[in-house]
Amino acid sequence: MQSRPYSFLFSISYYGARYKGWAPQPNQPTVQRRLERVLRHVLGHEDFSLIGGSRTDSGVSCLGGYVQVFLREKVDMDFLLPQFNEHLPQDIQLNQVKEVPTSFNLIQSVQQKTYRYYFSNSSSFHPFASTFIVNIPNKLSWEMMNQACELFIGKHNFKGFCRPSENKTEYQREVISARIVSSNEFQGQFFPDQIFYFEIKGTGFLHHQVRMMMSALWLIGKGEMKISEIEQRFEYPEKYEKLPPAPANGLVLWETELYNL
Repeated sequence: MQSRPYSFLFSISYYGARYKGWAPQPNQPTVQRRLERVLRHVLGHEDFSLIGGSRTDSGVSCLGGYVQVFLREKVDMDFLLPQFNEHLPQDIQLNQVKEVPTSFNLIQSVQQKTYRYYFSNSSSFHPFASTFIVNIPNKLSWEMMNQACELFIGKHNFKGFCRPSENKTEYQREVISARIVSSNEFQGQFFPDQIFYFEIKGTGFLHHQVRMMMSALWLIGKGEMKISEIEQRFEYPEKYEKLPPAPANGLVLWETELYNL
């Protein structure tokens, strides 16, 4: 039960390369720890708490996320927002803020999330482009990869496409859409002429789920995995070896849609 009577909802963006994910970890830089440090400094106290709408993994970036902050006393957050950003590193930015009732629960209010995984298929790839993009130099069957995307859509048991946990028993998740799209977000002398992203929208995702799905699509595109294995992994997740997750640097939490706003 939240005892602090004032609640504020921030939209947030961050570049995840320097952080070991969102959630606090001992002796590790994380996005939440950096936010808490700046809040303490600007507010002048530590009588607050916060929760994030998504616990992104180490190295994963976020364009459209949310964080909810609870306070004991009411403050003018519109006035403080520029001060927060002044003291935050340039790879974290609080975009907007609004006061919400303390009954508003950010975790329960997440309706859908959209992730994008950026990659290229180039025979010559500049190291500077690896900041945001993963290159797959092999010849890819785009037809097979697009067919595989269709199989992900719907409610399925994604235990065969995630990192299982001893404390988790429910692995069913709903994918609303999945597709591969040509991208024009990244342009310049260091970027390949053609860049793509795997975009997936769902009601929620498991640990490493999107990155393992991306890995499966590459294996199918290279002819190293049969497309039928996707449905087989849904039915018999224990039958197969775990997929290697695609590198974290290509993944971006693109959008978070909320109920009750």
